[in-house]
Amino acid sequence: MCPPDDDLPPVPPAASPVSDEYRFPCENCGAQLRFSPGQRRLTCEYCGHEQDIPATEAQRDHALEALDLREALADHVPPEAIEEHRVLSCNNCGAQVEFDPAQHAASCPFCGSPVVTDTGTQRQIKPAAVLPFKMTERDAHTAMRNWLGRLWFAPNKLKQFARSDSSRLDGLYVPYWTFDSDTQSRYSGERGDAYYETRTVVRNGKTETERVRKIRWTRVSGRVARQFHDVLIMASQSLPRKYVRALEPWMLAELAPYNPQFLSGFRAEGYTVQLPEGHTLAVERMNEVIQQDVRRDIGGDEQRIHSVDTRHADEKFKHVLLPIWMAAYQFRGKTYRFVVNGQTGKVQGERPWSAWKIAGAVLLVAIAVGVYFYISQGGGSVSGALDFMPSTTIGK
Repeated sequence: MCPPDDDLPPVPPAASPVSDEYRFPCENCGAQLRFSPGQRRLTCEYCGHEQDIPATEAQRDHALEALDLREALADHVPPEAIEEHRVLSCNNCGAQVEFDPAQHAASCPFCGSPVVTDTGTQRQIKPAAVLPFKMTERDAHTAMRNWLGRLWFAPNKLKQFARSDSSRLDGLYVPYWTFDSDTQSRYSGERGDAYYETRTVVRNGKTETERVRKIRWTRVSGRVARQFHDVLIMASQSLPRKYVRALEPWMLAELAPYNPQFLSGFRAEGYTVQLPEGHTLAVERMNEVIQQDVRRDIGGDEQRIHSVDTRHADEKFKHVLLPIWMAAYQFRGKTYRFVVNGQTGKVQGERPWSAWKIAGAVLLVAIAVGVYFYISQGGGSVSGALDFMPSTTIGK
């Protein structure tokens, strides 16, 4: 029997997500209405009253109109696209999260650390659209529990806590930039075409012939073009970018015009990746695609790219909020975070490793190798060898 893993205390729950700016009282009882994931309505948890969130197609088309990137980078954003809001900043992970104006301290939903720094009001580009939650907390919890169940070497305490009713997820609207661009790229490189030569070799005193693959290189140049639409860049530094990117794809066709009613009952993080930095990251992602386009255009069996000169035109952007369920757990003094796509239920996350389970697996492999060599050397049958194997149990 393996020794038990260390206890896995939960991160303290975050404070109430309702702010005065996003307060929607129930018409029947006056309690706070909250957005119901998967539905376009607010629901009262006390009396069951429901209230639809109206939106016309004209409103949606107007809200989803992208802004001119060059004008914004020159600090010429239209006044109606700017808002002021109050956030608290986490000194540990840098997250900026909206809280109730009456609060002076709370727990950061991203890392569990106490949030005590009041950054005051900030002027930021307001969201143009929001992708409403479709997954309920229960659905997201089930998806996370199933994902953790497939991690062989995760500590037992982590899995036990994920299965318990006391574990909870925070619903967060995470800020994103989307970028559009029409690109024209000129490139130079080389196309490699494979051919084979037959040669004679001597191996172990015997003469043999073999085919040797070689590449014939030819200099090439050309142009490729691509229109990019809604290249997503997370405008936050508080979540591991590689895990959140792995939550893609998002079905952006379901974006709705920004309406604070979708945020009722949830947190909304302010962006900490500014527009110029977000644009730089977007260009890097576009370049990855353009490199693939260039290789296809060169053709052949192999390609060498010497240079790519890309020009961008008609560049636009939007600020949108995407839904993520998140859990943060502390294990042996370190915080581990799990994120769930609030639209599709896809799960990604950091994970601790159980040293006892890994040691047990290594022991079993060593025993299996020993049995193989024992049998291969004529030491006995498989059943006889198994009689000498010790009883081993790996981390229940």
